[in-house]
Amino acid sequence: MVSVGHGSSPEQDQDLMFGQSREKRRASRWREYGSIGGDCTGDICPTCQGIGRIPRGQENQLVAVIPCSDQRLKPQHTKLYVSLSVALCLLTCALILFFLFPRSMTLSPVINKSVLVFFTPSTVEMKVTNVLNITNENFVSVQAHDMDLQALIWDTVAGRIKISNVTTVRPRSQKLLTVVIPISIEDVGLNTYCKSSSIRIHTLFLHLQMSMKVFYLGHSEQLSIDTFQYIDCGTNSTVPHAT
Repeated sequence: MVSVGHGSSPEQDQDLMFGQSREKRRASRWREYGSIGGDCTGDICPTCQGIGRIPRGQENQLVAVIPCSDQRLKPQHTKLYVSLSVALCLLTCALILFFLFPRSMTLSPVINKSVLVFFTPSTVEMKVTNVLNITNENFVSVQAHDMDLQALIWDTVAGRIKISNVTTVRPRSQKLLTVVIPISIEDVGLNTYCKSSSIRIHTLFLHLQMSMKVFYLGHSEQLSIDTFQYIDCGTNSTVPHAT
């Protein structure tokens, strides 16, 4: 029996075989490319599934690959920005240290303003008024407290005062402080010397020892000073006390 069918040339059979081979290679390549779920979808992108955007919920599962030649990996003016940032930080630190670095505090005598003398039968009472200067070189206010001042005559303590809250000195300024020191002379020889009318000048050598604490920038500091004065114990505003 002879079957009758459509005839084909050898060239057509060869093209058909080559076409089937190409389809097999393409299907194999698709299977190697694959998708996230392992399903082959042909020419459809396995990442976006052909919709042109990343599906919701997969943003944290995908990794972007950027070529080394991409300009986003080479930002411009990086060294300039880093240098400016470092310079700004150094300048800020320098300014903070400059304004907050503790500076010196100075306590100094200015003048012996007056001496008031009072005679009693057994003593010579005096009130010595001194003006002190407190200098603040800091850029913050300074609180002065606990002043201790004592007056000595020939190494003998003749008077002493203590002041708890002294004053507050504003930044970069000076402040004058008036202090009255009571002095009592009980020594017989000094009493005779001060009360003698035959002596025209009754000069005493007064030694003042002063100390004061100052508080600023979170820490406390003690200032001390010694000064020497000449006072007249017989002629300045002498008023007899009632006995």
